[in-house]
Amino acid sequence: MKAIVYEEFGQHPALRSVPDPAPAPGGVVIEVDATGLCRSDWHAWRGHDPDVKLPHVGGHEFAGTVVAAGSGSALPWVGRRVTVPFVCGCGTCAQCVTGNQQVCEQQTQPGFSHWGSFAQYVAIDNADGNLVAIPDSIKAPAAAALGCRFGTAYRAVVRQGRVTAGEWVAVHGCGGVGLSAVMIAVANGARVVAVDISRAALKVARDLGAEATVDVSDVDDPGAAVIERTLGGAHLSLDCLGDPRTCCASVRSLRRRGRHVQVGLLPPDEGSPAIPMDRIVAHELELLGSHGIQAHEYPALLGLVEAEVLHPELLVRRTIDLSEAPAALMEMDIPVPGTPGVTVIRPESPKS
Repeated sequence: MKAIVYEEFGQHPALRSVPDPAPAPGGVVIEVDATGLCRSDWHAWRGHDPDVKLPHVGGHEFAGTVVAAGSGSALPWVGRRVTVPFVCGCGTCAQCVTGNQQVCEQQTQPGFSHWGSFAQYVAIDNADGNLVAIPDSIKAPAAAALGCRFGTAYRAVVRQGRVTAGEWVAVHGCGGVGLSAVMIAVANGARVVAVDISRAALKVARDLGAEATVDVSDVDDPGAAVIERTLGGAHLSLDCLGDPRTCCASVRSLRRRGRHVQVGLLPPDEGSPAIPMDRIVAHELELLGSHGIQAHEYPALLGLVEAEVLHPELLVRRTIDLSEAPAALMEMDIPVPGTPGVTVIRPESPKS
């Protein structure tokens, strides 16, 4: 198969021919129809994830068709269109058996713990516990976003964040996951203030229903700016970028008894955020993490997409092929992306 491979962290990835994967017992091989290019993939390529071993093929946010299955799977997966949560559960640990596969003690992650979806095929273990069937009405580019950014944002806003209608929600960082969070919060009746350094991203956030915006390049204190625009602070605030500055700004955006949800990864080499613990105690703030979404949570999310309450397809702003993926990955070194929203890679079918 063709795949995007890198031999060293931070070095130019290359389009190469590599051996096709084989399904493990209970696992499957999926022909990739569409795969998102996510900031987490950039972190892996830059060497920020200790689970990544070289040489490596990234990619973790995808949709495709099952083409092979190993022995031991109870469900007939071959020929079905599927997506996969980026955190795949083992199915047997204490977290998995209680429905918390997103924090599985023996989790695997395509594009991190093993080769991922920047390729024509990808292998996934524990198919019965990790695969999510996609309705025919949801096209591949939109379905790919469900595996990470849109699914992650859904759980962060609805489950961890416990959003309710009428609340103010601050979204810090309006990349793919942040814009997903904007759409999901608005669909739940919340009032959204979007915070970013990119005016293009803030425009998209407004198009998706954000009531107010904060351009970080125009203010000294983004947290204070959110409090001003919301007349007292956000009830729920999310750091969707993963940076010490956005994390602290999110906490400082909250009104009393507000909830901060950390969604973006915080690589150790970028330093630890100086969380204002005095404020957390005095205002009784909640700090929550959110790490992906479980496969069993997808029916509710897919139902909202099929009912056209949520529109993940609106986030897909650029489609490229595998040969263009290395340059697109390296472009993420630039702090302010040129194209807001989600970039989707469409691998050429091996049959064509």
